[in-house]
Amino acid sequence: MEKIVFTPSGEETVEFYVLEQTRLGGIDYILVTDSEEDDAEALILRDMSAPEEEEAVYEIVTDDEELNAVAAVFENMLEDIELS
Repeated sequence: MEKIVFTPSGEETVEFYVLEQTRLGGIDYILVTDSEEDDAEALILRDMSAPEEEEAVYEIVTDDEELNAVAAVFENMLEDIELS
């Protein structure tokens, strides 16, 4: 499983494992988890960076409608995962 490191503004780095990625409505999303163990915390992140930017900028998806739509896509991609 690929591990990525995030550096939030003014905070310590945070590591996540990437479970899956998808593109929906022209926006890239990644499903990440804080652990490789079962029952880990999972987040859906939206890529906010411009295509020409060297580093990606992600934010947590918080809008319920968007979150439900993207979660449904990830659940179909990963049959053994339930997002709730």
